[in-house]
Amino acid sequence: MSLLSGRTKESMYHSLTYATILEMQAMMTFDPQDILLAGNMMKEAQSLCQRHRKKSSVTDSFSSLVHRPTMDQFTEEEIHAEVCYAECLLQRAALTFLQDENMVSFIKGGIKVRNSYQTYKELDSLVQSSQYCKGENHRHFEGGVKLGVGAFNLDYGLLQLQEGASGHSLRAALCVMLLLCYHTFLTFVLGTGNVNIEEAEKLLRPYLKRYPKGAIFLFFAGRIEVIKGNVDAAEGQMPRGQRLSGRYPQAIRRFEECCEAQQHWKQFHHMCYWELMWCFTYKGQWKMAYFYADLLSKENSWSKATYIYMKAAYLSMFGKEDYKPFGDDEVELFRAVPGLKLKIAGKSLPTEKFAIRKSRRYLSPKPISLPIPALEAEENFRSISANEKRIKYDHYLIPNALLELALLSMEQGRNEEAVKLLETAKQNYKNYSMESRTHFRIQAATLQAKSSLEKGNRSMVSSVSL
Repeated sequence: MSLLSGRTKESMYHSLTYATILEMQAMMTFDPQDILLAGNMMKEAQSLCQRHRKKSSVTDSFSSLVHRPTMDQFTEEEIHAEVCYAECLLQRAALTFLQDENMVSFIKGGIKVRNSYQTYKELDSLVQSSQYCKGENHRHFEGGVKLGVGAFNLDYGLLQLQEGASGHSLRAALCVMLLLCYHTFLTFVLGTGNVNIEEAEKLLRPYLKRYPKGAIFLFFAGRIEVIKGNVDAAEGQMPRGQRLSGRYPQAIRRFEECCEAQQHWKQFHHMCYWELMWCFTYKGQWKMAYFYADLLSKENSWSKATYIYMKAAYLSMFGKEDYKPFGDDEVELFRAVPGLKLKIAGKSLPTEKFAIRKSRRYLSPKPISLPIPALEAEENFRSISANEKRIKYDHYLIPNALLELALLSMEQGRNEEAVKLLETAKQNYKNYSMESRTHFRIQAATLQAKSSLEKGNRSMVSSVSL
């Protein structure tokens, strides 16, 4: 940081990089002072970029309405200033949404996002034009454009991000990290979970080799192992050639290495604690899962309601005598959840809404415990759908059960059945917990199922014609 701070008043890239690191810290802490500091630094970076941008006359402004700008209208410094300016706008918009909750701030943030998008769009047109001439540092400019366009258009822009990641620009690592986020997180949140593990490992491998103690790369390595199912592999289960420094690259060990790699950003440890909590949940080791949920509730302010809910959920898995040494009461924790709700950018977090709704059953004088049925997966989902009218609290279960049944049907090649289940889930159920997230997954699954049906029909037609 000291190497960057000395040149933030004179160098666009030093200023932008310094402000970006401060923004990452603010995103991890949600501390008002960190957000304010990052916002001020990003504003300074934007002002510096503005000073280096091409000065437009009235004639230039009118001409741009008729003709797209061409490369010969910019110096190399001016073209770099444009891409840095667009990046500053986008990052300032994110901070605006975090900092204030009033309508004026939302409008200001939206305008910044739109202006950033328009700038990236124009710059992409310049790169694609036949008149584009590569300058001395063209790869850094192109890397910035690919990062911006790819971030705005994740479905269409994966190619842009992949090209940016394979280059040698300043933003290549950012393109890699955005792609890793897509493969290890977004595909589960907004899609069907069909992750390209090979692509993710290929992206990560050179960085993990170059920075074996790099915390962020160790974190993504842990996520990849979770997705592969290597939560805590025994020695005999690991193939040869997968040893790393005498250890097996299991998820739990990766996250532990990530925590050991740096001590400066405690919030980065919290990301690992969250993943470790789920790793021990998958293993059914409720006490260890509770331990990490407890750490998060005490050290982190992202979502106290979620952490307390998780603590209570883990306690509910213990025997009555087992949780006494922990000093917490399951029912009291569930009852505390509604009072811990946060608002970020004027909106409540979907996970907190979910936790609060799940906690309602404990608010009455006679709490209704969370059910723990031991049924086979498909039968379990069908049972939920069959008992729809008996469900009093957790209405989100029905559309999500139909979605999971559809995914199971798709795995077995029953795509017509899957489409019907997905349409039922989409059309018949409204106003339940985390509805938007479920709709994203339903849409992704529907597109995949219909695509498989079309391919099947085409192959049938071709076989008949033969």
